[in-house]
Amino acid sequence: MQVIGLCRFSYPAIGGYQVEHETVEERRQYLYNPERLEERFRLFETTTLPGFREQTDEDFELVVLVGECLPQKSMDRLYDLTSGIRQIRIVKRTPARHRPVVKEVLHSARTDPDQPCIQFRHDDDDAVSVDFVERLRLAAIDAKGLTRNSRTVGLDFNSGFLARFGPDGTQALPVFRSLLGVGLGMYIAGGCKHTIMSFTHHKIGRFMPVISYPDAPMWVRTLNTFNDSPHARANKTELSPLTPEQEGEFIARFAIEQDKVRRAHSVG
Repeated sequence: MQVIGLCRFSYPAIGGYQVEHETVEERRQYLYNPERLEERFRLFETTTLPGFREQTDEDFELVVLVGECLPQKSMDRLYDLTSGIRQIRIVKRTPARHRPVVKEVLHSARTDPDQPCIQFRHDDDDAVSVDFVERLRLAAIDAKGLTRNSRTVGLDFNSGFLARFGPDGTQALPVFRSLLGVGLGMYIAGGCKHTIMSFTHHKIGRFMPVISYPDAPMWVRTLNTFNDSPHARANKTELSPLTPEQEGEFIARFAIEQDKVRRAHSVG
């Protein structure tokens, strides 16, 4: 079964963000602010990419959606960072209404729309575990009873970490969060026109059955300066430096190495 992920990397859509802007130009100026882009690149490199590079099931595609107007220096940097991960495909689009664009991108990624697929969404500052794709496939098998009567089924891994990354390494807290967005997938039947982006992630349970898995930690949700969610930006949750045991867990589960985190976030 085809597994497709969508990651927007500072794509200047009209709508689709909780931080609102009146015009595309205002959104572009916000998204392409050098300080913001630098933070996104550091998190993308040290937090997001390692887990996708080390997936135990390599049969997936992660579509990274960017604006055609992304500054050339940043475009080159993005290609450089992802060049060694064959599952990542960068797709460029002009600024447009968010929902039609992401729908078109995901539909075009389906190799056979008449066959079922699994889709997931991913933010460019978060991480998933190295067995995320493998677990999505197993979850789709678990969902077989539900898919007889439902064309879409949510696949939610609700155990993970809240974390902040910086020059001193990672501070984190293990948590359970349902339908957070990260670690959330969706089975989609053949011929179905819905995508993972058709629904607001935290409301997806209103529209389809959802299977939840609370076992192993499957994601890292980053708290940072430019979180789109105002709740995340204002989050005052007390986090603790990783213990040596947790440092090992971050390597084993997410391929996130603390030396690389400290080095990347100490630059500049």
